[in-house]
Parts: sequence; structure tokens; C-alpha cells
Amino acid sequence: MICPYCKNEAKWCENKEKYGKNFGKSYMCYYCKPCDAYVGCHENTTRPLGTMANKELRGWRMKAHDSVDPLWREGKMPRREVYKMLNEKLGKSVHIGESDIEMCKQIIGLNLLTP
Repeated sequence: MICPYCKNEAKWCENKEKYGKNFGKSYMCYYCKPCDAYVGCHENTTRPLGTMANKELRGWRMKAHDSVDPLWREGKMPRREVYKMLNEKLGKSVHIGESDIEMCKQIIGLNLLTP
């Protein structure tokens, strides 16, 4: 995987390289230490969960998740339906782990948690 920030190859490694210890059942990731950019992998494979993100983008993705995840986590809607609704409202397929800052802002701007 190539780091989108410096264009160098990102290292496939355990997430303890970033955090000092492994977190989660799936602890493999792609990591570019100079850019502090990374992405986790599915079930410890080399298949990324999304796209690499630096600190700023990770912050926006967390805010985007905070703006939609309570809908499925609190049982208000099935997770699949939440993402279907996002896709319909934004007019395209949405995956927060692949979203850029602008898309995260659009997701947050939908105010889905507001009655």
C-alpha cells in the first residue's frame, strides 16, 4: 500500500508499532510512521478496512462515526439500513473508512441524530 501523503510504501505491521501494544482482535495495519497515517486490516489479512488516514482525517472520520453510529448501536435502525440511508441522502455509496474530510463534513451535516 502506498501512503497517500508522502507516496512511499506503507509498512504492513502489527498496530503495536503505532500504539506500543496490539489492540483488537484484528491488529494488523498499514502504517506510514513519518506521516502518522495508517489503516487497519480485515481479520489480520492484508485487506485494508478503508483508506489510510493521517491524524486530521482520523479525527473527522471519528466525528462522522459519532454522527451516525448511535442509530445502529442503540438499536434504532439496523446498521445496513443506516448506511443505505446515508447512500440515498448523499447520492452515492458511502463508507466512512474511505471518506475524505469533505465527505465526513457532509455526513456530519446531515444531523441524523436530531429528531
